[in-house]
Amino acid sequence: MVGELKIDRGIPSQLDRVADVARAHESAGYDGCWTGEINHDPFLPLLLAAEHTNSIALGTSIAVAFARNPMIVANLGWDLQGFSDGRFILGLGTQIRSHIEKRFSMPWSHPVRRMAEFVAALKEIWSSWSTGGRLTFDGEFYTHKLMTPMFTPEPMAQPAPRIFIAAVGEAMTQMCAEVGDGLLAHAFTTRRYLDEVTTPAVLRGLARSGRDRANFEVSSPVFIVTGRDGDEMAAATASFRKQIAFYASTPDYRRVLELHGWGDLQPQLRALSLAGKWDAMADLIDDDILREFAVVAPIERVGHALAKRCSGVIDRVLPGFPNATPEPVIAEVLAEVRRSH
Repeated sequence: MVGELKIDRGIPSQLDRVADVARAHESAGYDGCWTGEINHDPFLPLLLAAEHTNSIALGTSIAVAFARNPMIVANLGWDLQGFSDGRFILGLGTQIRSHIEKRFSMPWSHPVRRMAEFVAALKEIWSSWSTGGRLTFDGEFYTHKLMTPMFTPEPMAQPAPRIFIAAVGEAMTQMCAEVGDGLLAHAFTTRRYLDEVTTPAVLRGLARSGRDRANFEVSSPVFIVTGRDGDEMAAATASFRKQIAFYASTPDYRRVLELHGWGDLQPQLRALSLAGKWDAMADLIDDDILREFAVVAPIERVGHALAKRCSGVIDRVLPGFPNATPEPVIAEVLAEVRRSH
């Protein structure tokens, strides 16, 4: 069962901004702060955030697993977990094939099996470092069989980091719940998809690992379309229509649209994206689609609506407010979320 809802925030990737933002999030009472791997490294900001905070959880949402190997990630996770006094969450994602092969120049194959093995290798490496035992990981994709004292990091008082895995499809979601500690849902996810696809897959994976739902966290970003007046609502609506259209044009996310009977929309949006017709893409996201993928409400009602969207299925929420929303307004809305949950 889902317990008390945790409310998280993002922190910037620009290193000169991290300390102030992380301190502010901790002072405001947020439960966690996350970085993403977009145009900057996702791990470096968390080192600064750990240095300038004391209690807030720190996580990557996501770091691209297949752009690295398990040993590299094991070192990063071990050091951040120790330095943060046990507050680090290692969030991993696969990315898509074209990025792995053409941007990172790394191999791509069997993403579900490869991710499961990546996590297994991480755990074996950390176990070797913790116990002093011999490292003997020999898998289908990764082999780690050499670890001498010179290359073994100092002991750590904290347990190994928790591992969250990004997943949309059923197979990846089930595997995530079988081997991981949490799921990183995609922003392009509806409440119906969480109820009918994600949650059953999570429960199957947990059953295979002999755990129950209380030992697993679902973390999800949620689009928030809101404003203090009509102009702000209109601006937010236009912005999020474009963002949802962008995600909906991606073939890997068509399965979410298909659940709602909107599968034919994906190739239309894909064709428009290839033609650079971004405004025309947004025009295809009607009010019904917008409400499925975002919480849409005026500022005085959005807190209750967000709490309802999360209730019973989301453990940690990362609300995505319109860029122009003042921080005090966000804080009041999220206080209402806690009161309503």
